[in-house]
Amino acid sequence: MRRTYLGELEEIVLLMVAILDGDGYGVTISQAIEEHTGRIVVFGSIHNTLIRLEEKGFVRSELGGATAERGGRRKRLFRITGLGSRALQEIQQLRQELWQLVPPVSLRLSGL
Repeated sequence: MRRTYLGELEEIVLLMVAILDGDGYGVTISQAIEEHTGRIVVFGSIHNTLIRLEEKGFVRSELGGATAERGGRRKRLFRITGLGSRALQEIQQLRQELWQLVPPVSLRLSGL
């Protein structure tokens, strides 16, 4: 089986797209990342990551309706695809397998 490799930001953005379940666009994804991780990510990084994820087939997007709060502009809403969902499941499984291999003594604080 071929593993899926995502960078840290790609993984976090993909998780947020899944969490927001079709209501995610650049601003809401950025806000969710800050809220849940404490990490501030500039909008341009989110936008570029979403484009990469869409090119890889992990997310798809569609234009939502125009809103007055956005000056009549439409939002590009993102939704995770089946391929994206499988990628997250593979990553989660790999991380769990690796955590099982860490000896408990390695996780204790040392006197160094």
